[in-house]
Amino acid sequence: MKLPLEPRSKKSILDLDAFFHWLFWISAALVLLVLGGLIVLMAVGGEKAFATFGLGFFYHAHWNPVTNQYGVLAPLLGTVISTIIAIILAVPLAFGTAFWLTSIAPTRIAAIIGTAVQLLAAVPSIIFGMWGFFTIVPFMSGTVQRFLNHHCADLFLIGPLLKGIPIGTGLMTSGIILAVMIAPFITAVMCDVFSAVPPMLKESAYGLGATRWEVMRKVIVPWSRSGMIGAIVLGMGRALGETMAVTFVIGNVTSIGWSLFSPRSTVASLIALQFPESPEGSLRLSALMALGFVLMILSCLSLACARLLKGKRQ
Repeated sequence: MKLPLEPRSKKSILDLDAFFHWLFWISAALVLLVLGGLIVLMAVGGEKAFATFGLGFFYHAHWNPVTNQYGVLAPLLGTVISTIIAIILAVPLAFGTAFWLTSIAPTRIAAIIGTAVQLLAAVPSIIFGMWGFFTIVPFMSGTVQRFLNHHCADLFLIGPLLKGIPIGTGLMTSGIILAVMIAPFITAVMCDVFSAVPPMLKESAYGLGATRWEVMRKVIVPWSRSGMIGAIVLGMGRALGETMAVTFVIGNVTSIGWSLFSPRSTVASLIALQFPESPEGSLRLSALMALGFVLMILSCLSLACARLLKGKRQ
């Protein structure tokens, strides 16, 4: 004979509720503490560089370990420009792929291609770097740059952006590699967002005679705009902090110029290359820590801009 279950006392329920309440508060506070600790660590480590160079550290382009002259402008511009190139290339590709997978492709084919996209997102970044170095760099130097130098070097305004020594490494090459890396992440998130659109909205639009393009432009995109912005921010965050893949193909030259096909450097690649060679307590190590601080601030600013844009759209 089964005994009736005793009802839980009100006190035990209140204790359990209080436990989960404080557990969630502690979890949220822990995230803030970790983020704040990272920022403080970078800021304290770069204090020596900030004190030595002052505001000049942010707008000087010189990075010379021999003379102990350091400035963040060259790698910072390399990071921003390569990320912009990657976003410009990756977002249309990711959007088209996600819309095709969720609205056009047959179910079986969409499942296969969707799995391939997820597998592509799991490939280690160093593999992309090796692929770019052995495949994209020779193609850029032997085909693309020679063609642009021959036909486009004298064009007004865009000529200085396209000409350069045909060696294959540079901002454009790193932007292409980053676009291939972040496109699967953006595609996966956009697929989830597009799949969450209520079918009734799409079927109603089709019933009123709307074309597939009109349904996408007037129904799917407005409904899922916030999720799309989140997907783009996710990809942009990875592009800003990518290290090994960019180090293989960007050329690692701390200079500033107009050409998108000349060797440059990013904040992450510069830190990865020079951190092992920087003695503890040296000005060089402090400058690298200051670079890490600037990179974290840049990531936070990009997230803040995305949230501001999301708020305005809403």
